[in-house]
Amino acid sequence: MAEDWSQAEVAATVADYFAMLGHELRGEPFSKREHNRRLQELLNGRSAGAIEFKHQNISAVLIEEGFPYIDGYKPRANYQDRLRTEVILRLSMDAPVVAAAETAVMAVASVTTSRRDLEDILVPPPVREPRAGRTYERPVPVPAPRLGINFLEREARNTSLGEAGEQFVLEIEHRRLWEAGAKHLAERIEHVAKTKGDGLGYDIASFDPDGSERLIEVKTTTFGAMTPFFATAREVAVSNDQPHQYRLYRLFKFRTEPKVFVLPGSLRQSCVLDPVQFRATLA
Repeated sequence: MAEDWSQAEVAATVADYFAMLGHELRGEPFSKREHNRRLQELLNGRSAGAIEFKHQNISAVLIEEGFPYIDGYKPRANYQDRLRTEVILRLSMDAPVVAAAETAVMAVASVTTSRRDLEDILVPPPVREPRAGRTYERPVPVPAPRLGINFLEREARNTSLGEAGEQFVLEIEHRRLWEAGAKHLAERIEHVAKTKGDGLGYDIASFDPDGSERLIEVKTTTFGAMTPFFATAREVAVSNDQPHQYRLYRLFKFRTEPKVFVLPGSLRQSCVLDPVQFRATLA
């Protein structure tokens, strides 16, 4: 069981996290290690590991509130109610951080290319805390964010970001097939979201090197790998009906150092889905 923290300790840790979050959202450099060291001095007796764990708890609360979190503080959900209350209070009063988040999610995205090796761009999916049993769907919808704005959903509706992400994936798909010696298949990749419309349940029709079809849905975020994404009922249905062909490409850290992990098969198996809006978090 998590050790109980006083109200003063929780408030100081949340304030420190929000200071770092503001820097990250504005693209300003900061040192997590230095912030942790200063907190150790302020919170007499708390270890570096305990403080980091609490920062990870804050990340979990922010994600539930539809707000960006600090990349590098992997969300951990077993937190005190006192912490959640303090984070929500901070969200309601920290106007500069909220404004920075608004700017970040609405900013126009430019199409980018990368000369990095595919091994650096294509990474394994992040691992969440262990779950008992198989993946499941939540029995009730995720509560609405207290601010009344789901910033992560707003980012998901940023058309320029979505289109830039699709173009990035088209590029790496061409490179993947060329490097696999399947140039003839690379030339047949189709951006179906543009040629046939965006209601198919996937954005790109590509191939595996053996010629089998790969149906790719692209979800792009500026933020970290654990940021939830939003799927449509059609996307979930196609992933369930054609699991051997379906791939969801999760493109993250798009504006700084784009990386991609792939979720193959049914989204019902790889994600926890809210049954109303299909808000998806990794299983």
